[in-house]
Amino acid sequence: MTAAVFFGCAFIAFGPALALYIFTIATDPLRIIFLIVGAFFWLISLLFSSFVWFVARAITDNRDGPIEKYLLIFGVLVSVLIQEMFRFAYYRLLKKANDGLKTINPDEPAPSMRLLAYVSGLGFGIMSGVFSFVNTLSDSLGPGTVGIHGDSPYFFLNSAFMTQVIILLHMFWGIIFFDGCEKKNWYPLLAVILTHLLVSALTFLNPQYEVSLVSAYMITVLTGIRAFFVAGGSRRSLKRYLLCQDKNFLLYSQRSR
Repeated sequence: MTAAVFFGCAFIAFGPALALYIFTIATDPLRIIFLIVGAFFWLISLLFSSFVWFVARAITDNRDGPIEKYLLIFGVLVSVLIQEMFRFAYYRLLKKANDGLKTINPDEPAPSMRLLAYVSGLGFGIMSGVFSFVNTLSDSLGPGTVGIHGDSPYFFLNSAFMTQVIILLHMFWGIIFFDGCEKKNWYPLLAVILTHLLVSALTFLNPQYEVSLVSAYMITVLTGIRAFFVAGGSRRSLKRYLLCQDKNFLLYSQRSR
C-alpha cells in the first residue's frame, strides 16, 4: 500500500511537469540549459530565504508559542519576495543573453522571450516542487499510518496536489512576469507577487484541505487562462488545436521578439 501511495502521489505532483518536459523541452538542448539555470536561480533564492530564517530564529532565541506563528508569516512573505526578485534577475540575465546571441549571430533567430519565460518558469516550479515535497514523499513509504491519531488521512494526497499547483503556477507566473517586464507594465508583476503570497498563505488553513486546495486550484485556473492569452493564445488558436487543425500550437509557433 505504501508503494502505491508513493508512486501515486509522485505522479500526481510531478506528472504534468514531466510530460511538459518530455514533449516541449527535452528535444532542444538550449531549452534544457535554460531550464536548469532557472532551477538554479530558485535554489539561490532558497539559500537567501534560509539565511533570513536562520537569522530571525536566532534573534528570537528559537522561542515557541505565538511568536513562532508570526515568524512563519514573516518567513513566507520574505521567501516569496526573494523568489520574485530572483525571477526578475533571471529575466535580466536572459534578456542580455538574448541580445548577445543576436549580436554574435544575427542570421540565427534567437529564442523568443515567451519561450524563455515558459522554460524558466517550469524550472522554478520543478525545483520548488522537489524541495517542498520530496521529504513528505519519502515518508509515504512508511513505517506508520497517516491519520491514526485523528489527523487527516489525506495529508499525502493533498500535499501532492498542492505541489502540482505550485509547479503549474510557477510556469504561469513566469510567462506573465516576463511579459510585464518586456512591456514595462508593472501591474502584472504586482499581480504575480500578490497571487504568490495568497497561494502561500492558503497553506496556513491546513488541515482544512477543502478550502485551501480548492482555492489554490481556482487561482491556478484563472492564472493559467491569463498566461494563455499573454503567451499569444486566442480562442481561435485553441479551437484549431483541439480540432487537430494546428499542430504548431503556441510554443512552437513563437517567433523571436
